[in-house]
Amino acid sequence: MEDLLYLYAQSFNCFDPIVCFDERPYQLLGDLVEPLACKPDQKTRIDYQYSRQGTCNLFVFYAPHYGWRHVEITSSRTKQDFAHQMKNLVDVYFPRAHKIRVVLDNLNTHTPAALYETFRPSEARRILDCLEFHYTPKHGSWLNQVEIEISVLSRQCLDRRIPDIETLGQEISAWEKERNQQKAKIDWRFAASDARVKFQRLYPNLHLS
Repeated sequence: MEDLLYLYAQSFNCFDPIVCFDERPYQLLGDLVEPLACKPDQKTRIDYQYSRQGTCNLFVFYAPHYGWRHVEITSSRTKQDFAHQMKNLVDVYFPRAHKIRVVLDNLNTHTPAALYETFRPSEARRILDCLEFHYTPKHGSWLNQVEIEISVLSRQCLDRRIPDIETLGQEISAWEKERNQQKAKIDWRFAASDARVKFQRLYPNLHLS
């Protein structure tokens, strides 16, 4: 836990950026009955019935010091999908970085081995040499700032029925563009000193003479 908190407390370094990463599934839903347009001062009337249009996966990146985020939509969430996201992080999003510190959870696909299962060994090694994984502790996914960003995405963009991946991509792209233009940042205030008070029982009780 303190590893992540000290990481967040570090000053900005463009060559060693911090990027929080996570993913979430999304259920595509369509309307069985066409929504009814109402008067300007009223909300559109939507029937409670809907049709399931399949699922997809959202890979979400958030760089705290930049106020930058990016969402990638995929049809699956395999080790290969994860590996390609890490490659994009190195080659597309932060190509000038020396070492990207990635905050992520312990999902079984989030491992260095995933890259070796996807790319040639030399390519996997090249990508991993640019990455430094910082895993959240068990039951500690809330320490990953991207969880908050995903919550914002859910409230501001995904709070309605979206029937297909194309429409979903357009909606998320517009949301992402606006948030990035604002350089919106998460006001993270939880520090290691706070953890030592709040989670005092988790620390060893040393009686030093």
